[in-house]
Amino acid sequence: MSDRRQFRDLESPAAAREAIGNLDLTPAPETVPLDEARGRVLAERIDAELDVPGFDRASVDGYAVRARDTFGADEADPVVLDRIGTVHAGVEPDVAVREGTCAEISTGAVMPPGADAVVMVERTDEVADGIAMRTSVAPGDRVMVAGADVAAGSRALGPGTLLTPREIGLLSALGVDEVPVRGTPTVGIVSTGDELVRPGGDLRSEAGQIYDVNSYTIAAGVEEAGGEAVLYPHAGDDYDEMERLLVEAAEECDLVLSSGSTSASAVDVIYRVIESEGELLLHGVSVKPGKPMLVGRLEDSAYVGLPGYPVSALTIFRTFVAPAIRSAAGLPDPQTATVEGRMAVRERYGEGRTRLMPVGLVETDDGTLVYPVDKGSGATTSLVEADGVVEVDADTDYLAEGETVTVQLFSPDVRPPTLLGVGEDDPALSRLLDRIERPRYLDVGSRQGRRRLRDGVPDVAVVSGPSDRDVDAVDLGGWTREWGLVVPAGNPRDVAGLADLIDRDLRFVNRATDSGLRASLDAELDRLADDRGVDRSDITDAVDGYDLTVKGFESPARKVLAGAADAGLGLRATADALDCGFVPLGTESVRVLANPERTGKAGVRALDRALDSALDDAVAELDGVDS
Repeated sequence: MSDRRQFRDLESPAAAREAIGNLDLTPAPETVPLDEARGRVLAERIDAELDVPGFDRASVDGYAVRARDTFGADEADPVVLDRIGTVHAGVEPDVAVREGTCAEISTGAVMPPGADAVVMVERTDEVADGIAMRTSVAPGDRVMVAGADVAAGSRALGPGTLLTPREIGLLSALGVDEVPVRGTPTVGIVSTGDELVRPGGDLRSEAGQIYDVNSYTIAAGVEEAGGEAVLYPHAGDDYDEMERLLVEAAEECDLVLSSGSTSASAVDVIYRVIESEGELLLHGVSVKPGKPMLVGRLEDSAYVGLPGYPVSALTIFRTFVAPAIRSAAGLPDPQTATVEGRMAVRERYGEGRTRLMPVGLVETDDGTLVYPVDKGSGATTSLVEADGVVEVDADTDYLAEGETVTVQLFSPDVRPPTLLGVGEDDPALSRLLDRIERPRYLDVGSRQGRRRLRDGVPDVAVVSGPSDRDVDAVDLGGWTREWGLVVPAGNPRDVAGLADLIDRDLRFVNRATDSGLRASLDAELDRLADDRGVDRSDITDAVDGYDLTVKGFESPARKVLAGAADAGLGLRATADALDCGFVPLGTESVRVLANPERTGKAGVRALDRALDSALDDAVAELDGVDS
């Protein structure tokens, strides 16, 4: 009998929230020193055990008086009182105010016996016979009486109060040095999968290994939600080791989170561990991303299994798990952070599941535009390129361009970027963007850059290479870069040009079709095909690896360095930076094109200034790049 588990009956998002809400992950209360109490939540009521202030005190600098001695005094007819001494803050008074006398007093000082009011110094004058009071006062004027702030025996703070600097100040005034607070839920984090390596470890990409993103991402989310994250050693796909680590975490933590091994594939066995050692309450939720989600109990601990892909894992954590951690810690829900915006493009869906769609924001004169940021659940850059999530109902087939949507921001302090750029990746551009505050740049390639600029989404597009499609834009300027074939240092195969790729047994690595470099290469191949009198397909078919494409401008060179290719499409600047050889094939122009409707936007103006003032410095250290 197979151990494979199928997703037949997916639970609704509401059912998933209910299942997690029914888990008990509330820790026992604890007592902490006052200097460690900020951000914690009171577990019980605190009553004042003394008056605050504990004495009648002056609230201004001036003179302590008997109010009745000032009756009738004004600017024209002041009352003169004998000055009998001075009372300083923090010192017990050594004088008593009697009829016809006053005592100089500082703010916060104890009111001397006999005095019941203070005349502020600005309404007095020193005269030969004493102090002239140019105003009358009533009993209690400019005096804070004992207990006026907090009276002994009164309720100072109640259970459930979040301790901010204000509450810490009050507790300090009450003389409290230890505070009973709600416990911090401990959350054990276990990542599974034989392919994972902790950051800092030795990574073997050729063996399919990747760095463990989820452990640190989810741990940061746990701390943000008010929990204490405990990272456990990495578990592979071995059942016994997975069982050992999960049980250990369950014995030590209030909640156990795992990532990976939750789907229905033959190697995803974690649900069997939960069924064996605890109780599996839910397996599979009708939501995208994050369908393979687990909820259950393990030993005496709560358990939630997150998907393995980072975007899916963090989305499910924020949506379902973080609220439960905040509740267990007694913390209030975060301030609602939503933004209304218009869809920048039409987005199709219609998969019959609730979709949590990562989106980015761009500000325009007409309001906020919302654009999808979805490179797939396995793309970690989606985590930082998105500003929030749009929840799309399961029965929605598409979102129309211009349709108003509500964006749930990742946090209340999220701000749209000052500049949204798209297009070609380039080392000079990276240096220019460093001169701009909070830019966002999506390296989608020149072809996509032009298309998105035509659709009106970005502020600028950076494009290179030939193009047969014009776009309505304002050219802010640009630079040139030398391109060609990156080869191993010393060029051991004596590669001289494109003809060698066609006529010899050489392995080649190309750039993706959206890249401007790819367009420059294809233009050269077209000319070569014309010179030989053959179809372009005959030329490309002869190049071993023509269809082997990679994304980044350094990626082909790194394939060459790794020995996976004899030559790769790239820049002289890249070859120089990575100590590779280089065979020049041409020079192409890189242009920065601005959306005509956004040239007045602050971020666009900042980039325009950087092109004028900083371009020479940006390209000075890049071989083969010229301003």
